[in-house]
Amino acid sequence: MIRLLATLCALLPAACTHQPAVVPHPHYVLGAPYQVGGVWQYPRENYNAVETGVAAIYQAPHPALTDDGEVFDQHALAAAHPTLQLPAIARLTNLENGRQVLVRINDRGPDTPHRLLLVTTRTAQLLEFPSSGVARVRLEVMPSPTHAAVDSLPGAPSLPIAAAPRAPVQETPLGPAGSPTASITTWKASAAPTPAGPAGPVPVLRLPETVTQTVPDPGSLWVQLATFQSHRYAAVERARLAGLDPEIVAAPVDGQQEFRVRLGPFATISQADAALDRAIAAGVPDPRITVETGADAQEFAR
Repeated sequence: MIRLLATLCALLPAACTHQPAVVPHPHYVLGAPYQVGGVWQYPRENYNAVETGVAAIYQAPHPALTDDGEVFDQHALAAAHPTLQLPAIARLTNLENGRQVLVRINDRGPDTPHRLLLVTTRTAQLLEFPSSGVARVRLEVMPSPTHAAVDSLPGAPSLPIAAAPRAPVQETPLGPAGSPTASITTWKASAAPTPAGPAGPVPVLRLPETVTQTVPDPGSLWVQLATFQSHRYAAVERARLAGLDPEIVAAPVDGQQEFRVRLGPFATISQADAALDRAIAAGVPDPRITVETGADAQEFAR
């Protein structure tokens, strides 16, 4: 028997080596600013984010856990985003074919400013990504599901709320019945007890594979250089980057005009990638690739 075990260990050394188990510990994450590919990323909470860009598929290898402590699973509907709070629940649409699913954003990434998201293999399969492994997408964070996902995990931000003191009633007799005042009520404050039972519902980490078919709207690719509330400042930035030949477009946002300095349009993702590289070389601090759909173009024209 000893000789047999020795032979097995010689043939399969990994089977005879103790590997410490990786313990998942899902928790809320935001994080400090960081730099990737020459561009600074500033994590911030946004429960109503709507973004467009280019998504790519996770490539191996990947650590056993995501950045918020969940098990990394290529078969789950999950994604990585550079700045959103972790976790977040979002509707992700492949603009090229109109297919959309819900994804759980539980990781930081991508490691390049050229991509908006990394998605798991299963997410890409359901959205029918092309053979190139990249697709034009729209990301819409779902406020209520995201709040629920965040609130169910340790480390979530919360407002301190002081519990009202409990006040048992004590009565002190003052006189016989029929007197002007029969008793006086006093209150003795005491701290509210900690409620018994579990702290909260167990978080649901895996989303159902529900695919919705919408109308395809691949739109056009642009590189957004900067955004301003004033056309004057947008014009100054356009003049500063004249070598890139940018344009200014007015976009309605929450009932107000926003002025975007951008490059494009570009017919292919590789052309947009090259334009982003030129913007970074020109000193633009946070350029990004966006997709202007047909509906967006009509809104801008109003």
